[in-house]
Amino acid sequence: MSESLAARAAALDAADELGKLREQFVLDEGVVYLDGNSLGALPRAVPGRVAEVVAHEWGELLIRSWTESGWWEAPERIGDRIAPLVGAAPGQIVVGDSTSVNVFKAVVGAVRLAGAGPGGAVRDEILVDASTFPTDGYIAESAARMTGCRLRPVDPASVPDEVGPRTAAVLVNHVDYRSGRLQDLPGITAAVRGAGALAVWDLCHSAGALSVGLDAHEVDLAVGCTYKYLNGGPGSPAYLYVAARHQAAFDSPLPGWNSHAEPFGMRPGFEPAQGALRGRVGTPDILSMLALEASLGVWSDVSVDAVRAKSLALTDFFLECVRAHVPAGQVELLTPSDHAARGSQIALRCAGASSVMASLISRGVIGDYRAPDVLRFGFTPLYVGFAEVERAARVLGDVLG
Repeated sequence: MSESLAARAAALDAADELGKLREQFVLDEGVVYLDGNSLGALPRAVPGRVAEVVAHEWGELLIRSWTESGWWEAPERIGDRIAPLVGAAPGQIVVGDSTSVNVFKAVVGAVRLAGAGPGGAVRDEILVDASTFPTDGYIAESAARMTGCRLRPVDPASVPDEVGPRTAAVLVNHVDYRSGRLQDLPGITAAVRGAGALAVWDLCHSAGALSVGLDAHEVDLAVGCTYKYLNGGPGSPAYLYVAARHQAAFDSPLPGWNSHAEPFGMRPGFEPAQGALRGRVGTPDILSMLALEASLGVWSDVSVDAVRAKSLALTDFFLECVRAHVPAGQVELLTPSDHAARGSQIALRCAGASSVMASLISRGVIGDYRAPDVLRFGFTPLYVGFAEVERAARVLGDVLG
């Protein structure tokens, strides 16, 4: 069985149209890296670009680089490079700040955009994904206090039944960070908008791994990080999507000089800029931002549909290899088997998961652990191959056997 799986893996790698992209990343050939859903690998173009920014644009041009090197326009320029990866037209994404800060902008902004319900009813409720990444929950709770709303956690699948005339905004994670479950973005968004509320999506575990379709599905606002499947580097700046139809009325709770209509006018009163620029706050983090821009170069001529197809093939093959290599009853699959409900990761429940993951890492298979008992493996199609997937399952079987 091991020989046949290894042979199939070799054949799949030989036919992989994305396989050549691996050479664009810095990766140790002796390591199977399945933690790109926490921190993406380093694209080879980044170190040289960062060195150029530091030595020339900062070191020599100094403050002139804000205009001569295009620093000032970077948040929108890089946003337009991310846009096609999440199905957005240009001019709707601005890059900057952390995911947490952008979640706060988006949720409060959504409540302010919502207006009154039927018959003038007050929209004083925010629904939040009950299984959300903790920070999103913390931010939503703070946004609810700030806007005088009640926060109500609900199962994402129940949103169409729970959203109502008093709901102002709904915050949902596109992919559950623990289980890898892919939520129904088109259906949930349609239900939220049908109730007159606004849909806010967290794309941290989906952008760069699968098709999102923000414009096609009429999402209102979205946020995402760039250091996972987009490989922007540790702590690279996040992004905020504001649909074009909302931009003229979007009222950010964090107005800053960078989002002012005349940022260098230094006037005491705030007048918001037009378009996605309203999502800016303070001075952009140029070093991290330009490292991100360099990392996005690997996406040139890459189809998101091809990435999604490989993601599903990788995760299917991994599950097949786990069934073949891991003793029966040692792990429990938490990720949906259904392609329509699966992100680009596989989560396995396992006794002693923390020590099991430590053993895997010591043997060159890097995934991660989520308390109390989850082994989590992320599959980044741009650089993960099928032979690596087979090896990871085989090593997992050795550890558990």
